[in-house]
Parts: sequence; structure tokens; C-alpha cells
Amino acid sequence: MMSRLSHLVREPLVHFLLLGALLFGYFEFGGRDTGPDSKRIVVSSAQIEHLAAGFTRTWQRPPTVAELKGLVDDYVREEIAVREARAMGLDQDDTVIRRRLRQKLEFVTQDVIDAAPATVEELERWHREHIEDYTREAQVAFEQVFIDRDRRGSAATHYAERLLEQLRAEPEAAASELGDPTMLPAAMPLSARSEIARNFGEEFAEELMAMEVGRWAGPVSSGFGLHLVRISDTAAAQPLDFAAVAPLVERDYLAARRKQQMDAFYERLLSDYRVLIDLEEPTANDQSSVAATDTPGADGR
Repeated sequence: MMSRLSHLVREPLVHFLLLGALLFGYFEFGGRDTGPDSKRIVVSSAQIEHLAAGFTRTWQRPPTVAELKGLVDDYVREEIAVREARAMGLDQDDTVIRRRLRQKLEFVTQDVIDAAPATVEELERWHREHIEDYTREAQVAFEQVFIDRDRRGSAATHYAERLLEQLRAEPEAAASELGDPTMLPAAMPLSARSEIARNFGEEFAEELMAMEVGRWAGPVSSGFGLHLVRISDTAAAQPLDFAAVAPLVERDYLAARRKQQMDAFYERLLSDYRVLIDLEEPTANDQSSVAATDTPGADGR
């Protein structure tokens, strides 16, 4: 029984029905006497508690009687302003209001979607199916000798090649004493490819990952100049166990599920609409004409 109930809670159709019930309840009961023509304003005890709670969160203390009266008065004034603005049509074709209404609708929908927690089985399956997202990158550690192109000019490459010959002939030479002064580190510990690319550039990182260990190579170009490089250590890419990345997996899974079910929600709503799209198309004499495209919903209405 519990298993069937758990399965029903995760069904998108159940989410849709619950959302429909919430919206119906709001417009049937919560929305009464709030139209632009209504002159009756009801401030419920629940609304007063909500106003007081908001004040308490902001000021870290409950409101006084006078402050609470001010909150209620301001709420009534806001309600009057909203109704009068609606009666004047000020809410029509307002981009800010339209976006806010969409945002509130999607917030309500997301609350329903997120009501069903992800199971361990779902998260483990997501981890297996997207293991490339939970794999530690290949890493390399390296030493480098820097050649400043601005300082060396057209001779920079030739100078780098001479230094490379010297380093290969004397592998144990003090590399830190060669090359040009720089604020860059003479050696980098094991670092992921993305980190190296962020610091030295994509081209530099790509060449670095292809080098053999223990042999001076180059010159390799970066945004700073030229570099002679020796790889001192490597670590292969390593898939991470589910336990090590469980919070990240849950975040990714819930975000993907939310998007999928939100898309399905809009598809179901779209079936109740007919969408007409005016397209401007050039005619033979280069004058513009408007072509109407009728896009029915899923039910073809």
C-alpha cells in the first residue's frame, strides 16, 4: 500500500491534479470579492498574522498595537490601489506584471512538483546515467620556465629553443634560475585540466595534457608568453562514488525533474489554447505582408 502511495505521489498527473485543485480553491474561495468592481475588503485573522509575522522577521520583535494597525491600514490601502488599478486596466500589457504572474504560477507549480522527495534509487540511477558529470578530471603537476615575448621580441622562440636544449642536456639544472622574471609559479601541484585552462588558457592546457612525464618540452604558448614545461606527476580521471557526491546528484536530479515536469505542465495547458502567430513575410515587390499561423493545442482545437 505504501509503495503504491509513494508511486502515486511521484506521478506528474497527480501533480497536475493537485495544482488544479489549488488554483481552483484560490479563485473559488480566496479570490471572492476581490475583483475590480468589488467594494468589500476582508482582512482575515490569518492575513493579520501573516503581516505580524513579516514584521517580526524584519525587526526581530513583534509589532506594537499601533504598528499592527499601521500594517493593516497599509494592506487595505494596497488592496484599494490594486483594485482601482485593475478597474482602470493598468495591469494590461505590462511586462513586469506579466512576468510576476508567470513567476508566481511557476512557484506554485514547483511547490507541488517538489513535494515528492527523490528516492535513493532514483538518485543512484541518475548518478549512473550521468557519471561523466561526477568524474574527477585528469590532473597534472608540472614545472615551467617562462620566456617573456615582450622582452625578447622576435628572438623569443629562438631563446626558448636554446633553453630547452640546455634543460634536456642537464635535466637536474636549476630551472628556477633560467628564463625571464615572472609572478607565475615555477611549479604547479596536481591540478585539474579546467583549472590549468582557467589560469593559462585552453591551448596551454590541451598541449600540457598530451606531454610525456619527466621530459622538458615546449615552447608552449599562453596569454602570458612562452613556457618550457616538464610534467612531474599525473592522475587519471576518476569517477566519484555516489556517496561522495550525493548532495550534488540530488540537486541536479531535482532540477532536471522540475524542468521536465514544468515543460509537461505547460504542454497540458497548451492543449486548451489556440495560438495565432502573425509572421511578416516579404512579397514579390518587397512590401511586407502579415501571414497568420494558427497553432492548435495538443487536442487540435
